[in-house]
Amino acid sequence: MSRVGRLPVPIPKGVSVDVSESLVKVKGPKGELQEAYRPEVKVTVDGETVLVERTTESRKARGFHGLYRQLIHNMIVGVTDGYARTLLINGVGFRAEVSGNAITLNLGYSNPIEFRLPDGVTADAEGPNKLTVRGIDKQLVGKVASEIRKIRPPEPYKGKGVKYEDEYVRRKVGKSGIK
Repeated sequence: MSRVGRLPVPIPKGVSVDVSESLVKVKGPKGELQEAYRPEVKVTVDGETVLVERTTESRKARGFHGLYRQLIHNMIVGVTDGYARTLLINGVGFRAEVSGNAITLNLGYSNPIEFRLPDGVTADAEGPNKLTVRGIDKQLVGKVASEIRKIRPPEPYKGKGVKYEDEYVRRKVGKSGIK
């Protein structure tokens, strides 16, 4: 049996979980999320917990068992606390400015880059070199942060570019003048 899948997901106060035939809806103080699930698993609400069980013992069902338990857990955490991903911008003249649902990035290219945020995601600029992406959907927050990082990933020689706050950039030694 899946070690992750067999754990019950606790439902905190102020959060409601509705399960239909193939859809789980989670509503909380920060918003509402929904996720469709496969017929290989069965989702039930038992009092203050959500249980995910397999309908068959196939390899596919075993894989989906832990996956959907964790997706439901992420949805519950998202509507109660939310998710955030912090990006650091390193380089001379590199900076980010947030205005409404758009981020203007100056990353050493000839023109500034305007990045539009999708619905459900916000960004805060804590100074010119620190950008925090927030939202209730963990997958969407991670995707937006990775798309921003992809514009100018950190390079290994000087470390210039956009990196995650908890990312370590392995530095390389440059050319030496020995002939």
